[in-house]
Amino acid sequence: MNENDIRGGAPRESRKLKVGVMRGGPSGEYEVSLKTGNSVMNALRDKHTVRDIFIDKTGAWHIDGVARTPDRIFPHVDVVFNALHGEYGEDGRVQQLMDAYGIPYTGSKTLGSAIGMNKILAKKYFIDHGLKTPRHLKVRSENNNKETIVKIKKEFPGISIVKPVSAGSSLGVSVVRDPEAFGEALEKAFAYSPSAMIEEYIQGREATCGVVEGSRAGDLYALHPVEIRNLSENKDLWDYESKYSDELHDLICPGNFTPEEAAAIQDFSIRAHNALDLRHYSRSDFIVADDGIYILEVNTLPGLTASSLFPRALAAANLSLAKFLDHVVQLAVNKK
Repeated sequence: MNENDIRGGAPRESRKLKVGVMRGGPSGEYEVSLKTGNSVMNALRDKHTVRDIFIDKTGAWHIDGVARTPDRIFPHVDVVFNALHGEYGEDGRVQQLMDAYGIPYTGSKTLGSAIGMNKILAKKYFIDHGLKTPRHLKVRSENNNKETIVKIKKEFPGISIVKPVSAGSSLGVSVVRDPEAFGEALEKAFAYSPSAMIEEYIQGREATCGVVEGSRAGDLYALHPVEIRNLSENKDLWDYESKYSDELHDLICPGNFTPEEAAAIQDFSIRAHNALDLRHYSRSDFIVADDGIYILEVNTLPGLTASSLFPRALAAANLSLAKFLDHVVQLAVNKK
């Protein structure tokens, strides 16, 4: 993918667009969203008129520091860049609100967002589209009892991962090596979601791969896969702390994968994007194991901070963050 792929054929606006950058939100990923929002606003200011749409932790909306309800904010922008992460901003709820007001916005639509945020539901779509994913089981918080724990121990006797069904940035995620720790791991996951997922632990190399829609209908490009190496001896997984600390991980882009592995990761990322009917851009996470490549989940609004994975992959493709963001804004404005 190169700059021509995201520029060719798209109608360009002759005037500056008023772009409302939506950030914050009532989510466990509030702080990350603030950083993504700041990154987006700084990158778009040279070309567009940027309006800061800030949603605080209570769900109250503001524009340029002034408290306003959404109906009094949307008329003052041409398009919204959705820089939210996690619940509300990434699960289809804010998308449904913007659809109701008829405001163009970046990122996936309501249904794709809702499916992508629900790890169990997303896995069903992956399987239906021929993608390999780890064996898993859903547990609701009201069923967290001795009988359920006994069942889990029988079905997952080896190392397992326990995750909230609907949460991002690895919040509430645990690696369970001792079956007696399932109860504690479930409670940790339930702090972020009413349902948890027990997932078979797959030994292998971690990879992630971004997808960007082109300017022509049907064009979909996969960026170089990024290899993620955990540098901490005290951590079993790339958790929230690791993701936002450069000292705890090493990101290699392009990753040290064989040409066949890299091509497969890129193909699977495109297939996952299409399977969930996502829009504009996404990023999928994988484990490259001896017996194949497993997809773990998809990120419908991947982070765009200085330390985030997506911008690193853009840079490896000689694409600036500013050009990518402008491209996505144009896709939204032109209803693509």
